[in-house]
Amino acid sequence: MPKHLQKYIVHITGSLLFLSIPVLSSPDLTNAHTHLFDIAPFRQSFFQYVLLLVFFYVNYFYLIPHFYFRKRYFLFVLGLAVCFAVISFLPDYVFPWNRQMMYPPGGFSTSMPNGMPAPQSGNTMAFSRHRHMPLFFGGGLWQFLLVSSLSFLVRVNQRLSSMESEKLKTEVSYLKAQINPHFLFNTLNSLYALTLEKSDAAPNAILKLSGMMRYVVTESSRERVALQSELDYIQNYISLQRLRMDEATTFNYTVTGPVVGRQISPLILIPFIENAFKYGLNPEKESAIHIAISIEADQLTMVVRNNKVITTLPPEEVSGRGVENTRLRLEYLYPERHSLSINETEDIFEVKLIILLV
Repeated sequence: MPKHLQKYIVHITGSLLFLSIPVLSSPDLTNAHTHLFDIAPFRQSFFQYVLLLVFFYVNYFYLIPHFYFRKRYFLFVLGLAVCFAVISFLPDYVFPWNRQMMYPPGGFSTSMPNGMPAPQSGNTMAFSRHRHMPLFFGGGLWQFLLVSSLSFLVRVNQRLSSMESEKLKTEVSYLKAQINPHFLFNTLNSLYALTLEKSDAAPNAILKLSGMMRYVVTESSRERVALQSELDYIQNYISLQRLRMDEATTFNYTVTGPVVGRQISPLILIPFIENAFKYGLNPEKESAIHIAISIEADQLTMVVRNNKVITTLPPEEVSGRGVENTRLRLEYLYPERHSLSINETEDIFEVKLIILLV
C-alpha cells in the first residue's frame, strides 16, 4: 500500500476514534428512551470534540510550521490561546442551554418553565448525570493540552523523518557522484587504447560511450528507470571493456527472463560488473569473468564471478569504494527488499545480488 494512502487511513481512523469518545463515554448511551443528539449538554460536548479535532490539524498544518518552526514563539502561544478561547466559548454560543432551568433547586416537577414538558422517568437519570458535567475550563483544559501536545509531537516527528529522508537522499547523490566518474575513467582508458592502435572500432566505441554518458546525465537522478535501459547501459559498458580482452580471457554474460515493464534504481547493478573487470581482467594471466542476470516474477538475481588476477592497481585507477557505496545505496533504496552476499577466496570473487523489483 502506498505510504500516502496509509497516512490518510491513519488520520481518518484516528479522527473517527477521537469523535467516538464523547459518544462512548456518555452516561445516556444505553438509555433507550433518549437520543443523544436531543440532549443539549451532549450536543455541546460533541461539538467541543469536533473543535478539538479541527484544532489538531490547525496546529499541525499551520501554527507549528509557520510560527514554532520559525521561532515566532509569541505568535505561536497567542495562536494557542485564541484556539483555546474559541473551543471554550463557541459551544456555549452555538448550543446554549440553561442549567438553572434544567436543574431547578427543588428538583424536577410536573410543570417546566416556558411550557417545556417535564422529563419522563427514563430521562430523569440522564438529566441528573449531565448536571455534574464539568465546565470546559475544568475537565476540558487537559483535553486541549493533550491534543495540542499530540499534534506537536506528530508534527515534530514528521519533520525529523523528512529531514532524515533528505539527508539520505543527499548521501545517495554523493555516492552516485563517487561511482559515476569511475565508469567514465575506465571507458576513456579503453578509447585511449583504441586511438593509439587507430582501430576501426573507435567510432562505434565513441557512440557507445556517448550513450552511456547520456544515460548517466539524464537517468541517474531518477528514483526508478526501465530495467531495459539499465541493461542497455550494462551492455554498452561490457562492449567497451571487451575491447581489452584477448583469447586468454573466458567471458560469459547472459540475461534471462522478462524485462519489459520492470523498473529498477539506476546504476545499482553496474558497480559489481565494473569491479569484476577492474580486478578480473589481465592480458598477462588467465582471466575469467561470468555475469548472469535472471528475472523471475518480481525478483532479479545477478551473479558476478571473476578470477582475482590483479591485486594492486595504479593510483590513478583507485577511485573509491564502489562496492561498499553500492551496499549503502541498496540499504536505502531497497530496505528489506534485497539480499547481497559476497564470497571471496584467494583466487575467486563472487557477488550474488537479489532485488525485489517494482
